[in-house]
Amino acid sequence: MADAGSDADFAEWKALIGVAHKQSAPIDLKMVNDFFNQKVKFESDAHIWNKNDYWATPMQTLSIKRGDCEDYSIAKYFTLAAAGVPEDKLRLMYVQALKYNQAHMVLAYYPSPEAEPLVLDNLNPEILPASARADLRPVYSLARRDNSVNDTHDTAARMREAMRQSRMSIWENLIKRAQAEGFD
Repeated sequence: MADAGSDADFAEWKALIGVAHKQSAPIDLKMVNDFFNQKVKFESDAHIWNKNDYWATPMQTLSIKRGDCEDYSIAKYFTLAAAGVPEDKLRLMYVQALKYNQAHMVLAYYPSPEAEPLVLDNLNPEILPASARADLRPVYSLARRDNSVNDTHDTAARMREAMRQSRMSIWENLIKRAQAEGFD
C-alpha cells in the first residue's frame, strides 16, 4: 500500500493534539484542518475498503493516509475532541455539495450554541462560516453524544431525520472502534 502512515505521522498527530490543547479554538481548528487536509489523500470507500460506505477511525485514516469526506471529518472531530475542544461544539454535518451534486460530509464547529457554525472541509481548506459556503446545502448533522430527535410534521424534516437515524448505527459502530483505539 503506497503512502502508508509512518510512526513519524502518528508522532506528529500526537504532538498536534498536545499543542492544540494549549491554543485558542481558531488556532486548533486551523491546525487540525490543515493537518488532515495535507496528510490524507482523497479516495473512495469502494477503492480503499471495497465497500460502498465505511467510516474509518482517525487511526485507520492516518495509517493509510487515504480517506473520503467522512474520514476527513471524523478524524478532525476526534482530534479536536482529544485536544480538549468541547464535543457539544462539534458536529459531523451531511451536506449536499452543489458543485458536484453529491452528498458530502464536513465538520461544523459552533463557537456557542446559537452561533453560526464554522465549516472544516477537505474540498475547501479555508475555514469559513456556513453562510459563506453557498456551495454546500445542509442536510443533517450528528454528534457523538447526540440524543436529539426532531419532532416535526414537516415531511422534508422527517425525511432528514430518517436519513440521520439510518446513519446512527454506522456512527455508533465507529464510536466503539474509536473507543477501542483510546478515544473516550
